[in-house]
Amino acid sequence: MATTAEHVETWPTAGFRHEALLYTGDDGFIDATLPWLRDAVTAQEPTLVVVSAARIARLREELGGAAAERVTFADMAEVGINPARIIPAWREFVDAHGGRGRRLRGIGEPIWAQRSPDELVECQRHEALLNLAFAGAEDFWLLCPYDVEALEPDVIDKAHHSHPVVVADGGSHESATYDDLPAVVAPFDLALPDPPPGADELPFVSGTLAVLRQLVKLRADGAGFPAARTGDLVLAVNEVATNSIRHGGGGGVLRVWQAADALVCEVTDAGRIADPLAGRQRPASGQSGGHGLWLCNQICDLVQLRTFATGSVVRLHTRRGP
Repeated sequence: MATTAEHVETWPTAGFRHEALLYTGDDGFIDATLPWLRDAVTAQEPTLVVVSAARIARLREELGGAAAERVTFADMAEVGINPARIIPAWREFVDAHGGRGRRLRGIGEPIWAQRSPDELVECQRHEALLNLAFAGAEDFWLLCPYDVEALEPDVIDKAHHSHPVVVADGGSHESATYDDLPAVVAPFDLALPDPPPGADELPFVSGTLAVLRQLVKLRADGAGFPAARTGDLVLAVNEVATNSIRHGGGGGVLRVWQAADALVCEVTDAGRIADPLAGRQRPASGQSGGHGLWLCNQICDLVQLRTFATGSVVRLHTRRGP
């Protein structure tokens, strides 16, 4: 069912309202989002916009001083360089401003043309998981822009699968291909590219974690990592391997290799990652589990989780840093 732009408010406003906004170019982005933001300011609805620094500057200028001050802005290149960090940022916003009888609004653009293929897949996974993470939100309207001029057609098609409503050409309509929550919570088993020939490979059990840590340190040092960055990566891999020992059959296999722009450490084991939001929810105070993957997402630039019939894979991508 299509609607005209002035009838967009006929869509239900209670609960989590997740829309893909299809636009063309920089001017198309401004034309589509500026009236929406002005409505939010007029209604005094708390609003967070997480887009590129260039887009933030343009929106601030177009909104003007007083109106721009009513909107919170954050650079997606900082918040979402690892897409798994975006849901916690939205959660913090919702927890801080929700429960007061006011609708909350957000604009988040995690996908842009320069994303690597691995990052793109994880961004698309993030977009689908938003529907699960905020299924119980009282009144949160999140708009996710997609540049149809800069992005490949299959990326736009994927947006229809992760958003129940699509906004385009001044109107909005229900997505005919939206994947509902049962599809989102199913084990994520999209194949990963094979490690390259010559990748270091080390089977491990509880008594060999020191050897595992030493291998990661040697490879990070060899890649020119600063000492602090090396220590963080060793900690992250050790956390994943410890989870494998505790929950993945008593051990696993570590593989390490140098990619174009990152050192990649992969841990495979015989366990299963049951929680689709694993690593994307800040552990509560006093919580006994859930810290390992959360820590990995805070340290690493990209974390890929997969669960297959044979077990699970955790692949950590880490750059040297500045």
